[in-house]
Amino acid sequence: MQMIAFTKKKVKRIAAVSSMAAAAVAVGALAVFTSVGTQAAQRMIPIYSVERGDNKISLTFDVAWENSNTQELIDILEEYDAEATFFITGDWCDRYPEDVKKFYDAGHEIQNHSDQHPHVEGINVNELISDTKECSRKIEMITGIEPTLYRAPYGEYDDSLITTIEGMGMKPVQWDVDSVDWKEPTPEEIAEKVLGGVKSGSILLFHNDLKNTTEALPDILSQLKSKGYEFVKVSDLIYHENYTIDSSGKQIPDVLSSLELTPENVEDVMSQYADVIAAAGFSDEQIAQASQAIKDGGAIPDDVMAVISSIDPSVLTQTNTAGQQTQEANDNK
Repeated sequence: MQMIAFTKKKVKRIAAVSSMAAAAVAVGALAVFTSVGTQAAQRMIPIYSVERGDNKISLTFDVAWENSNTQELIDILEEYDAEATFFITGDWCDRYPEDVKKFYDAGHEIQNHSDQHPHVEGINVNELISDTKECSRKIEMITGIEPTLYRAPYGEYDDSLITTIEGMGMKPVQWDVDSVDWKEPTPEEIAEKVLGGVKSGSILLFHNDLKNTTEALPDILSQLKSKGYEFVKVSDLIYHENYTIDSSGKQIPDVLSSLELTPENVEDVMSQYADVIAAAGFSDEQIAQASQAIKDGGAIPDDVMAVISSIDPSVLTQTNTAGQQTQEANDNK
């Protein structure tokens, strides 16, 4: 009979992977029931991705196991000029405070992944608050910075968790591109899965302490960088006010509600919403013409304006009217 020996590290990882698999099944079942249960109240949703048109994305690492590849991760990220966000447990801070400091000193941000990595869906609110505060305290003791983002263990959440975390002044953050590296696929499989799902505003999920993740990252980062993607911290990717979250967890900015188009900012604004306008069937040339119209003091073409106004009819309609008035004044000179 074949005997298999398990190290303490392996047992811990198997337990975590089993819990993740169970959570994934539960989430999948929930998605089915949610899709058919139209009469049920809509769940609150954390941030899974961000609507952006500038090719900024975020690399995130959940950190709760051991510390076998801390320096390797730092070196790889530095090679590709990539900032990352490490969601770290308080327990890991206790065991590897020097590694937490290494990540921070290398220019990455350290955010809250709970203190003891409990199952948090349905957890007692006071226990959730206590666990979250303890992790934040430990991170601040090491980095001097109090976390503002929270990633729930196992990806679990419910309305109570979101309300509680937001009430503590933090934003709950998930991901829309999952490397599934905790299942220990090959580096090639990890790269294929990640590269097939990335888009502007994506939040990518990896884990530390996994050999195949470290081996897959150079290829992933190289290909994404060649496609024009920029790697930024999650806190620099998301919007901190004036936004809504749609049913997929995408954070959508309401910036245009307080922003007027001017010759100085029109290119930035049009770039921000380039994906929305392009999805409506407009070419880069039409978008450029619309930008130039504002620069020249004229009006955005009506067809493009209709799409942009659907994002924010109030301000942009007013702005376009002002542009038309300016153009009429110029024509009468």
